Amino acid sequence: MEPNKKKLRDEYKSKASVGGVYRITCSENGMTWTRGTVDLRGAKNRFEFACKTNLSPEMALNEAWKAYGSKAFTLETLEEIEQGETQSQKEFSEDVAALLAMVIGKEGTHAK
Repeated sequence: MEPNKKKLRDEYKSKASVGGVYRITCSENGMTWTRGTVDLRGAKNRFEFACKTNLSPEMALNEAWKAYGSKAFTLETLEEIEQGETQSQKEFSEDVAALLAMVIGKEGTHAK
């Protein structure tokens, strides 16, 4: 393997995964959708892409997205969690799910 590719691969592998809980809010109707992910950066990127292309990022938002357009939606990070060095992907996913449950419990519901 080329030294540069190896270096890039090693850097990528050494980056800790950051997951968390985020909320998408529609300013027009006040509805919110709270989600958990093991890849918070990826979720933000998908949301930004959806806004640029005016395509709903997920089925649950379709109706409101069509009615109000992408400009009515915002994404807010509520909680972040970093994957531990020795933590498996499954364990990390379980931690994100527990964090989501805690956040939803605090909010009382995940959609208004």
